Amino acid sequence: MTKLMEWLSVLTVLGVLWATVTFDLLGLDPPEAVLQVSWPLPVFLLVALGCFSLGTVGYRVATFNDCQTAAAELQAQIREAKTDLQRKGLRF
Repeated sequence: MTKLMEWLSVLTVLGVLWATVTFDLLGLDPPEAVLQVSWPLPVFLLVALGCFSLGTVGYRVATFNDCQTAAAELQAQIREAKTDLQRKGLRF
């Protein structure tokens, strides 16, 4: 099962549960407080997901490691490529 199918399965189950509680499909007659919480629940979860995603991206950017050895190796490869192209007649 792919990750997409896992997420879609979970979202489908949650959507069915939400619809069952919100529209009282089983005839359970939930209290008014449950209905007041269940209506805006998808929007609240979407906002919470957005905040979590923003926080995760911010944290990853703030703790991004510099790779000094990789940077030096890349600069050396660039110099090597430039000299090779200059030998072949390319002007910079």
